[in-house]
Amino acid sequence: MSNRDQDHAKSINKALDYIEQNLENDVSLDKVSKVAHYSPYHFHRIFKAYTNETLNQYIVRKRVEKASAILLRKKAVSISELSMQYGFTSNSSFTRAFKKFYGVSPSEFKKRGKGIYSKIRQTKSKIGQANTHFEAYVCDANQNTIQMQSNIEVTSINTIYTIGTSCIGVQNLSSTFQNVLEWAGPKGLLRNSGYKMATIYYDSFKITAPNKVRMRACLLVDKPMKTDTEMSLGTIDKGLHIIAHHEINIDEFERVWTEIFMYMNTHGYKMRDEPAFEIYHNDFNTHPEKKCIVDLYVPVI
Repeated sequence: MSNRDQDHAKSINKALDYIEQNLENDVSLDKVSKVAHYSPYHFHRIFKAYTNETLNQYIVRKRVEKASAILLRKKAVSISELSMQYGFTSNSSFTRAFKKFYGVSPSEFKKRGKGIYSKIRQTKSKIGQANTHFEAYVCDANQNTIQMQSNIEVTSINTIYTIGTSCIGVQNLSSTFQNVLEWAGPKGLLRNSGYKMATIYYDSFKITAPNKVRMRACLLVDKPMKTDTEMSLGTIDKGLHIIAHHEINIDEFERVWTEIFMYMNTHGYKMRDEPAFEIYHNDFNTHPEKKCIVDLYVPVI
């Protein structure tokens, strides 16, 4: 990646973070381009090249996806509330935008959500990490088809610092991990053989198309540090998490993600509005049984 491309990637990632944090507020081209330190015209062209969407298309999609996630979790919420919360001018404009993405109205989606939009997809990374693409798996509390495992715990974690960059689309995750490793090597960050990588999931595969899901590929670091190029410092906030510790085959990720969300539902926890993530403790290609040693984290209240 050229220095110019690295600068663009870092600026676009700043803009994406800003959008994510302000979906319930006025998010204009002028405001977002200032965050990215580009002129509106220049930013618009770079943003579309990076995301394959115009800024307006991206913002509308993200708002609809946020609204759909709320519809799945909160049965008492009204369509009017969501329409106003995410800046649509009317219920009809919200419904039109919603149907464009999901093919059904918000009220129909609310009725049919459980069981219809539930899949967990997996890919095998070129760098030896098991990249299981997370979704907010919604289960009925009375499901008992999967036996709970004793390696699930609920505990508070301290702030975790990361260095990395984000990508959009599952097709770009492996190469993004490779970019992180190629950047970290010359910095001496891989000298410790026990270094850990992580994937942070900003979107749910239940409600976002695989080629639109935003993820962060990152390396865990002991403390905040200055970065350059497209890499940025990130933090995973301290707080209560459900954590599942596993040593599993690649094809078992779906089962353990299902377990952790069933555990959340049956024990009365609710997911916080923060991303879930995975921390990898090994390169499964070096494991004698090709297994992944991984912890799955879900932030809860």
